[in-house]
Amino acid sequence: MQASQAMELNYSFYQNYWWFIVSLLGALLVFMLFVQGGQSLLYSLGKTEAQLNALLRSLGKKWELTFTTLVTFGGAFFASFPLFYSTSFGGAYWVWMAILFSFVVQAVSYEYIARRGNLLGRGTYRAFLFANGVLGPVLLGAAVSTLFFGADFVVNKENLTGIMPIISSWQNPLHGLEAVGNLWNVALGLAVFFLARTLACLYFINNIDDVQVRSGARRHLLINAVAFLLFFLPWLGNLLFKTGLAENATTGVLAEESFKYWHNLLALPWTLALLLVGVVLVLAGIAWSLLKPAFVRGIWFTGPGTVLVVLVVLLIAGLNGTAYYPSLVDMQSSLTLANSSSSLFTLKTMSVVSLFIPFVLAYIWYVWRALDKVKTRV
Repeated sequence: MQASQAMELNYSFYQNYWWFIVSLLGALLVFMLFVQGGQSLLYSLGKTEAQLNALLRSLGKKWELTFTTLVTFGGAFFASFPLFYSTSFGGAYWVWMAILFSFVVQAVSYEYIARRGNLLGRGTYRAFLFANGVLGPVLLGAAVSTLFFGADFVVNKENLTGIMPIISSWQNPLHGLEAVGNLWNVALGLAVFFLARTLACLYFINNIDDVQVRSGARRHLLINAVAFLLFFLPWLGNLLFKTGLAENATTGVLAEESFKYWHNLLALPWTLALLLVGVVLVLAGIAWSLLKPAFVRGIWFTGPGTVLVVLVVLLIAGLNGTAYYPSLVDMQSSLTLANSSSSLFTLKTMSVVSLFIPFVLAYIWYVWRALDKVKTRV
């Protein structure tokens, strides 16, 4: 009996550990979306051909880090919580295909935009980058919001014993596009979009040594920061006081719990502390950049603050026995860390590989610093 309980505790530890890893990668991805935000600002800040080229050179040094983070985030989610991957990616495939297509278009555009005699011309590739800058953050934000506001799917693990084992089935013919019909999903999508533009303004202020570009970035910083807060704060307030699904630790049965996400913050006070620190850093970086014309390091405050805020939001989606992917069709089909993760052996094995994550982060930091030793000039 004691051995069985010890194994369950061990399994729970690794499930929570990998939810933290996935949440951290998701938070880093949201921060790196400043590349998409910058692409959506190309025509607003690039008033001349020289300025447009400078903006693209600046973003071109970082876009691969965003793409790599996206792939790593998806891979970690698939390996640690395969039932979510098969349910969401296998059912809501239109929205995920739209997201992936927009990022493929981005990769192709950066590859060919600077080549002489390219088939489509620089203007076409710039338009592709602008489209990715708008669609990428909005669709990703809307997709992430379904982790809290649910989706139309049913899970039946008994089908594993059948000839055609289909565990999850999607119940909406739009296959993921219905997410944009929920105003709260749209609100988070727009919040992520304006956050990406806010971070991009701070990045350009820090990275591009040009008076006109920095002046334009500061003007757009105020507009986009206000727009971000107008969409994100109502979404966050609604989240903290909405009803969530709590899992019974003994039976695994799910039941509704009022103020579930607020209770998660109170039950895990360190997440509340991280959230407050993150909010202060986000606002400090924006405020100092607006109030001090000579201040150019706002990205180094708002960036880490963004990572902390998004990390906490994702953590409370799954920790403390919370259903991180509610089913709007069948409550008991909702996904939790306990019912959707890989085996204990798989999680433990992957945890060894995860020990290399600090070295990867250190490498990213080194590459970032090396690329930014010389500021981009118009």
